[in-house]
Amino acid sequence: MTHSLLAQTADYISYWPLGILAISVIFIVFSIIKLKLHPFLALIFAAVLTGLLTGDLPGMSTENVGLFKSRVALNDTPEDTSNDMLLALKWSLLGFGNTAAGIGFVVALAAIIGTCMLGSGAADRVVRALMNLCGEKHAGFVLLLSGFLLSIPVFFDTVFFLLIPLARALSLRTGKNYTLYVIAMAGAGAITHSMVPPTPGPLMIAAGLQLDLGVAMMAGLFASILPALLVLYMARCFDAKFNIPMRETPGTSNSELKSIVDKKNSELPNLFLSALPIALPVILISLVSILKLIGASVTNTPGFRYLEFFGDSNIAMLLAAIVAIFSLATQMIRESRILHEGVMATLAKALEDPLQTAGIIILITGAGGAFGGMIRLAGVGETIEALANSYNISLILLAWGATAVIRIAQGSATVSMITGVGLMGAVIGDGSGLDYHPFYIFLAIGFGSITLSWMNDSGFWVVQRLSGFTEKETLKTWSVLLTAISILGLVQILIFSKILPLKPETKDVETAALIFEQK
Repeated sequence: MTHSLLAQTADYISYWPLGILAISVIFIVFSIIKLKLHPFLALIFAAVLTGLLTGDLPGMSTENVGLFKSRVALNDTPEDTSNDMLLALKWSLLGFGNTAAGIGFVVALAAIIGTCMLGSGAADRVVRALMNLCGEKHAGFVLLLSGFLLSIPVFFDTVFFLLIPLARALSLRTGKNYTLYVIAMAGAGAITHSMVPPTPGPLMIAAGLQLDLGVAMMAGLFASILPALLVLYMARCFDAKFNIPMRETPGTSNSELKSIVDKKNSELPNLFLSALPIALPVILISLVSILKLIGASVTNTPGFRYLEFFGDSNIAMLLAAIVAIFSLATQMIRESRILHEGVMATLAKALEDPLQTAGIIILITGAGGAFGGMIRLAGVGETIEALANSYNISLILLAWGATAVIRIAQGSATVSMITGVGLMGAVIGDGSGLDYHPFYIFLAIGFGSITLSWMNDSGFWVVQRLSGFTEKETLKTWSVLLTAISILGLVQILIFSKILPLKPETKDVETAALIFEQK
């Protein structure tokens, strides 16, 4: 005998799963905003709460544990369901472990790559190369492109810390365009930070929706181009309208800024090694995905096995991290920055902080996986799908709207992504029932998480304090910009999902599960 807690009859829709979702989301927002609870704890507690409200959870048999990630009927094992509280905790921890195992290594490597690129000067070298290519006259575009590229492997806050001195130094040199420089590089960085793996947020969304990482990466990059052009246009408009002056800010003083742009290229790593940690994972992972889309004529060749190995996200990011660490070690030796303990001890010390940061992110995203799994078990997906079919509600609009509401309510883009992917993963399963490719849902969640950065968002204060803008100026520029990016992203997704659905071949997850049960 089998049953599914998620099943709904054709002529009746239970609204209780929506009540569970509402209670859980309110609990998360209240815990973070009012109780000042860490997002990790808020999400874990919300996952357990969801399980308790659901009740009658399936037992943790080997079959059920194996089917937990898929939207299929779980086997009924009454002998394991005597303690709903314990089951709620066990299912939550299983969801936590699955998610952390899927993204933990890549997140840690991304943190290492970012730190090494900053410490070695590789990131600065990439920006200088772009500046030399385009010329100082096009500095706004260069900063836009720098923020766009560097925020793929490096966290947004880190990229802003890196580029804001350059923006200030350029403004000091030219005597104008400070608002253009700040908004261009910050806006572009915010886009790829939320849209392109292996940054933790989009990486988590891709994992939650069971998307091929290369496909998610390519979709995120292409969908980010038009919003990036919007950023440049709006940055120029803000610069002409507000002309915000460059003010003194904590940290680097104006007198120290000139040394940043006057530093010789010969004192930095060479361009090839500097750009390799960014380019290598993007090329390898995307290439494997492209070849898989071409078909068996390519994937059955002997050479593809080796390419598939190196194109695995874990291996590709590991190779990029090795290159980044090598650049940092070489630069440290060159600049006599090695501690008396030796090169390895110096590197280990340099990587302590980024790994600690990565650990926190892994905890939060793992807790988000627990919450998402419990939402699925609660039957939220089936209820929303039934309502969407009854009222012809766009799932893309639903994904964007749900994520945007959570983002505006509690400020964290990461928490809003976690909630959005938990909801939509329960609704679409493997995506085989959609009329378009599931990467459109991935994009909708990503753009929803960008919406309206304001005073409850840490990113708002990073931009405001380091740029020297007032709170009012930041609201008029940064907050308006991100909302415009989010809306444009939604519009282009709705359009392209109609004219270019790219619906993949139907996956056989549910069929395989039924065969498994029959056996």
